[in-house]
Amino acid sequence: MISTTSSTAAMVTQGKLQISAVENVEDKSSGSLGCFGWLLVFISLIFIAVTFPLTIFMCVKIVKEYERAVIFRLGRITDRKPKGPGLFCVLPCTDNFVKVDLRTVSFDIPPQEILTKDSVTVSVDGVVYFRIHCPISAVANVSNAHSCTRLLAQTTLRNALGTKNLAELLSDREGISISMQESLDEATDPWGIKVERVEIKDVKLPQQLQRAMAAEAEATREARAKIIAAEGEMKASRALKEASLVIAESPSALQLRYLQSLNSIAAEKNSTIIFPLPIDMIECFMQRK
Repeated sequence: MISTTSSTAAMVTQGKLQISAVENVEDKSSGSLGCFGWLLVFISLIFIAVTFPLTIFMCVKIVKEYERAVIFRLGRITDRKPKGPGLFCVLPCTDNFVKVDLRTVSFDIPPQEILTKDSVTVSVDGVVYFRIHCPISAVANVSNAHSCTRLLAQTTLRNALGTKNLAELLSDREGISISMQESLDEATDPWGIKVERVEIKDVKLPQQLQRAMAAEAEATREARAKIIAAEGEMKASRALKEASLVIAESPSALQLRYLQSLNSIAAEKNSTIIFPLPIDMIECFMQRK
């Protein structure tokens, strides 16, 4: 059993080596120009040598610090490394080049009508920041890197938010942005694009849903206020009960409390007239009943 496994692994390794060797041969053959191509290059060099003072303006090109140039010679990429920044030379008859901007680019994702996991229709828009980190892949692997990234961002937004509930969509925007960034970055990596940041700008809810959520929040606040008031009254009643027990133990405490009430009333600027009434008289009437 062990010998069979080792032989299978050896066969797989040998097959991978053969595939890599074939790919290397294909890369070398694709990079070669052929006899006719070298002939055209030689003729172009002769043309440059004959008309040297004039063709120097056609051969020397300049790209800026934030740009790179991908050179095609007879339709093939001459070098697997872009040129620039600064001066570089091209052959006027056989070469052409494409400039690629390496600066970070931002674009707005148009508002997307999305049906959430709990069957609520919302309108969501966002913004994406990306840049080209491999100019050769951005030119050779995709026809229009910027347009493809915009379209992919729209579909990724719809797919990512379609698996979320409304509560998750409103509370976990940062997590959704990170997951979208990872998905976009993985999908656009073969295009030579690096997605740096994805942000959700606004979530628009239907008017009826907004009114329902506002009514729910108001009812929740009113219920919480009533509960707090009831708890306060319960604590106050317990405190009054304890105070009454303390006053019942000492009859003079009631008289002191009565005088304190008179003092607090007299401090206010009003025309209140107070007639003191002994408590003993009320106790007599209560005993007769």
